[in-house]
Amino acid sequence: MRHILTGLVLSITFIACAWAGQPTHIYGVNLGSWLVLELWMLPQGWVDMGGQLCGSDCSTCISTESAFAQAYPDTVNATFAQHWDTWFTQSDVDTLKAAGINTVRIPLGYWIVEDLVNRPHELYPQGGLNYLRRGLGWLQDAGIQVILDHHALPGVQTAQQMFTGNCTTDVQFYTPYNYQRALVWTAVMTTLSHLDPNFGSVFSIEAANEPINDASQTPGYGTFQENFVQTVRAVELTLGISVPSSNLSVSVSASVSNNFTAALNETSSGTIFPAEVQAALSEAVPIIMGIGATHGLQTIFEASPFKKSGTPLVTNFMDMHWQYNNPSNPADVAIGPQAYDDHLYYSSAGNDSTSYMTSICNLAEIQTDAALGNSPLWFGEWSLDTQFNATDEFLYQWADAQKLAYSKGAGWIYWNFKIEISNLTNGNARAKQWSYLEGLELGFFTQDPAAFHNPNVCAPYTNGTSNNTSTSVSNSTSKGTSSTCQKRGSSAIEYSF
Repeated sequence: MRHILTGLVLSITFIACAWAGQPTHIYGVNLGSWLVLELWMLPQGWVDMGGQLCGSDCSTCISTESAFAQAYPDTVNATFAQHWDTWFTQSDVDTLKAAGINTVRIPLGYWIVEDLVNRPHELYPQGGLNYLRRGLGWLQDAGIQVILDHHALPGVQTAQQMFTGNCTTDVQFYTPYNYQRALVWTAVMTTLSHLDPNFGSVFSIEAANEPINDASQTPGYGTFQENFVQTVRAVELTLGISVPSSNLSVSVSASVSNNFTAALNETSSGTIFPAEVQAALSEAVPIIMGIGATHGLQTIFEASPFKKSGTPLVTNFMDMHWQYNNPSNPADVAIGPQAYDDHLYYSSAGNDSTSYMTSICNLAEIQTDAALGNSPLWFGEWSLDTQFNATDEFLYQWADAQKLAYSKGAGWIYWNFKIEISNLTNGNARAKQWSYLEGLELGFFTQDPAAFHNPNVCAPYTNGTSNNTSTSVSNSTSKGTSSTCQKRGSSAIEYSF
């Protein structure tokens, strides 16, 4: 217990020191279905765009961005531009700011960096970076910090999931080729986060959303985690950003002191980094130059002093408990500030309100993760969804109890900021348990996200076997079983239309 408590104290200290200028506690929402569209959140909107609803098997119809691009190659970009323009707006930012939200997590596909798409074998909408840059500018003006979440990875990281952008059983992310593409994406996003003024509120990049739970099916993932961290730090060291706890150093020639892309190219030949990192940096250089030319950043990237004394990004991984079968521990590869993410969705905890409350009120995820060095931990996805017909009275308690449990760590990020309300979502029935803004309107969430309707909501449910109960919750989440709670996109969330 002493070790665990020490880890929690260190976690709080870490947040205060590493996130200078940022809120010390996260109260956030996901901007889901904006730049990675998932039709279950806007089924009528998807049909209006030209998509299809295909029930439980999303591979049998036009249900993803990839399928849409293949079906409508001549109009996909214009159709998605309209979606990107309207799903997340300045008005949404104003509403989130008024609601006290201080963080958003933005799910992104690898195709936001268009040069990484292997056309014509892979097809996705083009033009999303324009809207990401605009949205980040709004968020920065509002003082809302941002996590860039690599939500849909090259080659697809999980089978039969709409959130990967391509619903397929052919999972190819865990290969050298696609690991490499993900590292190039990382180098580009790290560069933009530090040099593009619109990215000024980005404080963290998440390496990979929801990889396969069974670590025996993700060969090389531990090496990818290590290379991800080193890619981020290589870019930052090239920029002259000091990285705490790092014995790495980069020195660039005076002749390239006004040309970041040339300096990064120099760094790519440095032997202090693994070959995969060197290759990723080298491959990122022409992509960064192309983005600079397209978005008016060429002077910043190629003709300006770039050395800066900024704050290093927080590298972010799903926690070690997300996987089973001897997974790698992302804490082992940390260089500088690093944080961890977990997603909890309840699929069955006895299928009654008492069982749900007993489970969440005795959650020990934060302590068990801290014992593994996976601290600070935030809960990057959760909702009010239940597998029974919950009353509004229960949803008040369910919201309070989850906020209370997750706030014992670094904080929480709700899935999602909004959900369509239409006949296909049974009015607001889906939104009331999945939309933060709808839940706020209905009063399930307090106007101040740090407050509670009843701060003692868990008192009747806390028991002396909390560690055993909570461990069961944690393991069932990570293994994707059906015993207590489950990750988003699994059989816990199935909708018929």
